[in-house]
Amino acid sequence: MIDLIIADDHTIMREGLKRLFELDKEIRIIAEAANGTQTLEQLRNFPVNLLLLDISMPGLSGEALISRIHHQYPTLPILVLSMHCDPQLAIRVLRAGATGYITKSQPPETLISAVRKVESGARYIDPELLEQIALSSLKPVSRCGPDSLTNREFQIMRLLADGLSVNKVAQQLMISNKTVSTHKINLMEKMGFSSNADLIKYASGLEIGKSRSEKS
Repeated sequence: MIDLIIADDHTIMREGLKRLFELDKEIRIIAEAANGTQTLEQLRNFPVNLLLLDISMPGLSGEALISRIHHQYPTLPILVLSMHCDPQLAIRVLRAGATGYITKSQPPETLISAVRKVESGARYIDPELLEQIALSSLKPVSRCGPDSLTNREFQIMRLLADGLSVNKVAQQLMISNKTVSTHKINLMEKMGFSSNADLIKYASGLEIGKSRSEKS
């Protein structure tokens, strides 16, 4: 029996996942969480075999949350469920301690297979990202571009690209506006962005690349 916790800030998503796993007699939902704090509380209260974790939730989330969970529960498999088909993000969460990464665009049977594989102790990477990750690993390390960003800088870049203001980013990550602004200045310099428009254009380019790969 695979006992797991679902952590996702969208109620509809959690309900859909529960209905899906109810069809499998070997998977059991022990608890659910809507943010990072609740996730940590549920992990303290319920011993489970696997954590199914959304990458973007209010408050503590992303690589920071994964690193904390991995430090406290080093043997717990963490399968990240994300809306972002982004190889750089997948690499970062795996380095932070996640065991697998799958996008929400995958069919239900693929998610169940990923849960089984990760629970068994094996790694899992979304099939659409495997080739991109393999190619990116061959590139030399650069002092500029996305590879040069810290985990926090990368997280803030994604949130800003999603249209959040500095204030909103600070609220979601539970850090000060000044800290967000400092990270923004650093990431803008590393990425060679001169304005918010450049940042949004870069994010749009990632989505275009995703769409092309899906069509091919």
